[in-house]
Amino acid sequence: MIPIANKLGTMGIVLRGSDEVKQQVFPSLATGEAMAAYGLSEREAGSDAAAMRTRAKADGGKCWITNGGRASWYTVIAVTDPDKGANGISAFAVHIDDEGFTVGPKERKLGLRGSPTTELYFEDCRIAGDRIIGDPGTGFKNALATLDHTRPTIGAQAVGIAQGALDAAIAYTKERKQFRKAISDFQAVQFMLADMAMKIEAARLMVYTAAARAERGEPELGFLASASKCFASDVAMQVTTDAVQLFGGYGYTTDFPVERFMRDAKITQIYEGTNQIQRVVMARALLK
Repeated sequence: MIPIANKLGTMGIVLRGSDEVKQQVFPSLATGEAMAAYGLSEREAGSDAAAMRTRAKADGGKCWITNGGRASWYTVIAVTDPDKGANGISAFAVHIDDEGFTVGPKERKLGLRGSPTTELYFEDCRIAGDRIIGDPGTGFKNALATLDHTRPTIGAQAVGIAQGALDAAIAYTKERKQFRKAISDFQAVQFMLADMAMKIEAARLMVYTAAARAERGEPELGFLASASKCFASDVAMQVTTDAVQLFGGYGYTTDFPVERFMRDAKITQIYEGTNQIQRVVMARALLK
């Protein structure tokens, strides 16, 4: 989560930030003195991000912000011209010490509890004019370009969670005995493990392909970025649920790690765009 959140919080600056913004933000991040976060979602503007209400000239708030309170720099997306819709949205680099900017309490979450998630509050928040990222009105396009680069990292997270669950399930089924033999000797269990491993490897290859294309700067990243995130996170949820099943009653307790894998896997189907939104993105790419 540390590299994922920092990449999300800085990718827009990498892609379209001015040299002045980069000089302000990147040195402290490079030395490890500071971390970054990304402020896009709102309570009433999640999947419909263009419907955000936070205004660059008035007070408002963002929610579901990973690294909230721990980050020093926040890339914040806000409306600068409400009459222009998505073309009236801009991006800004906001510092934790900026006047009028505060961080709310931590959310109590199902999983991913080691990573703080908070709201961001802006009340007459004042920042320097050179902190805008890209040209005014390009914030929404910048957000979409950022997600094309960062969604594969959610796929990578999902693959890692799924692999951890599979490793734990293999070890447990080789040790757990029923009917005088290890449960890994039963074909039904073997088929479950085989399917889990097969899906993980397919997800891993898709994530690697999407990440490689993003790093090469290839155009039209949207379909594969969304596909890798969507497929890998669905696989992670399936695999971790099966891992809990293979552990039986023990899998439902906190004495073993698979219940946490299942809880942590769920968020990968939701953040950086729900998997329903990923399918919308993929369909649009196919049909345009």
